[in-house]
Amino acid sequence: MEYKNIEVSLSNHIQFIMINRPKQLNALNRATFNELEDVFKQIYLNNDIKIVIITGAGEKAFVAGADIKEFASFSQKEAEQLSANGQRIFKLIEDCPKPVIAAVNGFALGGGCELSMACHLRVAADNAKFSQPEVSLGVTPGYAGTQRLVQLIGKTKAIEMLITGDMINAEQALKFGLVNYVVPLSELMSKTIEIGEKIMARSPVAIAGILKSVNAFFAEGENGFEQEVKEFGKCFISEDFKEGTAAFLEKRKPQFQGK
Repeated sequence: MEYKNIEVSLSNHIQFIMINRPKQLNALNRATFNELEDVFKQIYLNNDIKIVIITGAGEKAFVAGADIKEFASFSQKEAEQLSANGQRIFKLIEDCPKPVIAAVNGFALGGGCELSMACHLRVAADNAKFSQPEVSLGVTPGYAGTQRLVQLIGKTKAIEMLITGDMINAEQALKFGLVNYVVPLSELMSKTIEIGEKIMARSPVAIAGILKSVNAFFAEGENGFEQEVKEFGKCFISEDFKEGTAAFLEKRKPQFQGK
């Protein structure tokens, strides 16, 4: 697929994805969703990719919501399909076996906040702003904002943000547990890459098992405790486990291959 709304590049095992619609403050339209789905399907299959970093073009916005003009005249059925499709693609991001880090520059509003929450970690620039402002449009969040915001910051504060539509700054997001780090805008990408490189020194097999187990805790019909038992057992037949234990006993740094 030829990408017109995102830019992708691979460097040192890090897959960079930039939402590239700066004139629309990187708002998400259906074409952008389709491109995100396509690139993540490839990420799942590419063993050379160990970390994924998502950001937005420019300094004003990570993603300033959905493209409202695209769905303003939708019927109920069309709206439900839009929501289900967005949730499905964001779940593809959340379930990715490679850690996905959001480098949040500027506004992360509505669908942008939801995209950042689908990622496993979030690093915010000091100019970042977060909100779920859908209530001011007479609509609920549609891309699992009501679900992931509660998971990340707790029911009480999440409900307040959801029903007021209030915007919070980066420091508030850090206090609430919505982001992992806040850094100056000039240091956003270098900090995000630093975190990615630290993770890459760990076992990809163990990382994938951890992400799957954590997601299972929140997934309907799944048992996170049972999933952890399975992932723990699978690690013991991996080359990574052999390498990790050998490196420990030999007092050297492990060289994991993700096998």
